[in-house]
Amino acid sequence: MTRRTFLAATGITAVAAAQTTSTARLPIKKAVLYSMLPANMSELDRFQLAKDCGFVAIECGTTDDPKEAEALLAASKKTGVIIHSVMNRDHWKYPLSSADADVVGKSMAGLKTSLHNAHMWGAETVLLVPAVVNPQTTYKEAWERSQKQIREILPLAEELKVVIAVEEVWNKFLLSPLEFARYVDDFHSPWLKSYFDVGNVVLYGYPQDWIRTLGNRIAKVHIKDFSFRQNPEIKKRVPEWVNLRDGDIDWKEVYNAFHEIGYHGVATVELDGGDGPYLRDVSHRFDLILSGA
Repeated sequence: MTRRTFLAATGITAVAAAQTTSTARLPIKKAVLYSMLPANMSELDRFQLAKDCGFVAIECGTTDDPKEAEALLAASKKTGVIIHSVMNRDHWKYPLSSADADVVGKSMAGLKTSLHNAHMWGAETVLLVPAVVNPQTTYKEAWERSQKQIREILPLAEELKVVIAVEEVWNKFLLSPLEFARYVDDFHSPWLKSYFDVGNVVLYGYPQDWIRTLGNRIAKVHIKDFSFRQNPEIKKRVPEWVNLRDGDIDWKEVYNAFHEIGYHGVATVELDGGDGPYLRDVSHRFDLILSGA
């Protein structure tokens, strides 16, 4: 082999390798919210529709109804579509950060129900909004009160082998990736991690920055898109949720960030619900994101 052919061969190989790396599909499993599936369908039909649209997992909400819980488990087993996470129900109405013991008690009871739902269904995580900052609750109080309550329930999470994954939402709390990382690290527990929502940080940050900062603290991911579009009537830009890849998120950078941290868990699309054709389109857009398109 001459020097020229050697350089040509190795150059082609390097380019091919780079292209493979940059366009390889992320090892992320696609999930959909149960609430996005048509409510007029049975549990089994909703799970089957999710499967037909290309989703391999579903995130369900908390339920106190044993019959509903059994029906969801049966639908999961029959279709092979796993229930990977439980979206906790009571954390907004009854925040852990409240000064009212009755409110906190209701929140803790709901969280326990969510953990038991997850254990029954074989779900890995329970999504938790950890606190709400408002005129009655300072930032410091939200931090300290929520951490106190979470520490009390972590032994149950460990017993049930379910991770409590706290999410950053529009609750005026955990407003930077550094702070989010510190909040998680304070627990020194493998049963408390981050549930990272890509769309929720666009108002005040860049998802790719948060992903790289949080790294292996991320247990699960929510996928949605967000845009500041010009409203011709008021001649101002207004925020709104939009379909995947129709907003302002730099999905290629998000792809690169997930690739860099080696995330290989589940990501759940969180949009408005719809029928089969709509869900298939959402699934296709999801595929494009995971493929780095």
